[in-house]
Amino acid sequence: MLQKYKVIGKKGEGSFAEVLTCQNTKDGKLYACKRLKRKFSCTEEVLNLAEIQALRHLSPHSNIVQLYDVIYDKTTGRLALVFELMDVNMHELLKARKRPLPEFRAKNYMYQLLKSLNHIHRHGIFHRDIKPENLLIKDNLLKLADFGSSRSIYTKPPYTEYISTRWYRPPECLLTNGYYSFKMDMWAAGCVFFEVLTNTPLFPGKSEVDQITKIHNVLGTPKPHIIAKLFQHTHSFRLDIHFTPTEGSGLPNFSSQISSDARHLISLLCTYDQDERINARQALNHPYFRNIRKINENAIFDYLN
Repeated sequence: MLQKYKVIGKKGEGSFAEVLTCQNTKDGKLYACKRLKRKFSCTEEVLNLAEIQALRHLSPHSNIVQLYDVIYDKTTGRLALVFELMDVNMHELLKARKRPLPEFRAKNYMYQLLKSLNHIHRHGIFHRDIKPENLLIKDNLLKLADFGSSRSIYTKPPYTEYISTRWYRPPECLLTNGYYSFKMDMWAAGCVFFEVLTNTPLFPGKSEVDQITKIHNVLGTPKPHIIAKLFQHTHSFRLDIHFTPTEGSGLPNFSSQISSDARHLISLLCTYDQDERINARQALNHPYFRNIRKINENAIFDYLN
């Protein structure tokens, strides 16, 4: 890596990797280098990595981060993934602001996120860790990143239990032993949508039990037929919770500043029953995005003419 790229600085660090700003020593271009902390024993193990396989299958797409290079040092077992360099992630953008984003800007970002989800789901992959930190932004262009937790839609559950950041984890992930689907990405998108509009997390649980409680406080406890669905797999329940029936308050009061169409779309994305939760294509066709779809259609028409 040191021969081809020069490390300029450190952008951030997580449990599994650190992200560096690097410069190509030949052409001087800047990139983001994700250096994994885990060591790899052979090239085959590297090529089987979920993130590499997913990105090679999904690229190119305007709303998916571009992987440019894979650098594996056989001697040390270290691996670095070289990506296009973006300016900021959504978490950083919101944290730096005192007020919520203007709704037209939030709408544009959400439309791009849903386009990325529609693309990956149509190609048989779900992300499993949708959150503001994994949404990268540059010049109002949003790109979905970090496919390290991604999985094929066509594999059968149960999946890994502990997946997705807690605040963005849907009921089926909290309550069952891995019986969830690609619809978990849609729930997380709804949570992100609310957060982008209000600069406040929708379900900021302090633990898994508190997380499900916060969901119930807003959405109400699930109907018996939904509980029955969650119970249909033997020993599927993870949390020993006896739900006290409650109607739920609906979206927090300060969300009155959000348009009615936005509120409706969030409610469709954050639907308790994953079978009733809308998919990305349906979300893109929601009336909330009518003006963006019209702009895109006009742009295509102008291009063809």
